Amino acid sequence: MSKAFASQADLADKTITFEQLSQHCWAYTAEGDPNSGVVIGDDCILVSDATATPAMARDLIKQIRKVSKKPIKYVLLTHYHAVRVLGASAYVAEGATEIIASQGTLELIRERGAQDMKSEMERFPRLFRGASSIPGLTWPSMVVGGGDPTLGAVPGKLSINLGGVVVQIWHPGPGHTRGDTIAWVEAEKVLFSGDLVEYEAGVYTGDAQLEEWPATLEALRMLKAEFLVPGRGEAMKGNTEVNKALDYTKRWVTTLFQAGKEAAAAGMDLKAAMAHARKKMDPVFGHVFIYEHCLPFDVSRAFDEASGIKNPRIWTAERDKEMWAALQD
Repeated sequence: MSKAFASQADLADKTITFEQLSQHCWAYTAEGDPNSGVVIGDDCILVSDATATPAMARDLIKQIRKVSKKPIKYVLLTHYHAVRVLGASAYVAEGATEIIASQGTLELIRERGAQDMKSEMERFPRLFRGASSIPGLTWPSMVVGGGDPTLGAVPGKLSINLGGVVVQIWHPGPGHTRGDTIAWVEAEKVLFSGDLVEYEAGVYTGDAQLEEWPATLEALRMLKAEFLVPGRGEAMKGNTEVNKALDYTKRWVTTLFQAGKEAAAAGMDLKAAMAHARKKMDPVFGHVFIYEHCLPFDVSRAFDEASGIKNPRIWTAERDKEMWAALQD
């Protein structure tokens, strides 16, 4: 039976939660929709992940304004997917002066930003209501680990003092994309992971580096975070809960990639690889948010990487639908 494409049938609004995790850190979550994080200093504010549209960003800004009137100065792009970044213009209108991303993320914007924008808008109609207000691609003004001085390039790790709290920003390794970047508030043990970590939600791997991802998760585990704002799912409180999210994501990635390797080794086609992956994935993960949306894209990427395609092929709106149709019964 043919399923509705991606999340086109997911039109019900989600309940949004804006909760304080520590003295300076907040989580903005919405029942499996993309999360954002907020760090409120004595001088200014940093937002981690900008949301899909200016309208959605304005809702987050409204939540922030209930607890602080400090200026929002920094916006971190933990990686580049349209549902995470295209709301950035609302923060600029609010006075934000720095859009931060890694060098790897900048390269991905140049390589596939326009295709990703069109692709994701068609996958997520609910999240892209009001898409006409998006002025175009989101470009960083400050690049971590970059080499372009015109974009405020800074080497390695960036530390930002917001007044009373320091946020460390760096690229811990490839995983969800090759450019993933985290925000880490060491003094309060709060980690904003972006889509490197998820919990009880689909782990999208369509642009992933699956082989390296588990090692990157272990690097995050070494931080011994007490709070985690994952890319999707509830905010995790306590190191035991943080590790549950890390374990959940690692299990998804390793189970998926192993299924992809087995399918490639057996000479299966993509449809057979999908059926093979379902035998491993459905019993463990079939109940979670956006599982049916993610799995076709995930299996396609796992099969590609297992077949030797190291740099993920670019998803276009046309490729999305061709793949989806090819995998339907």
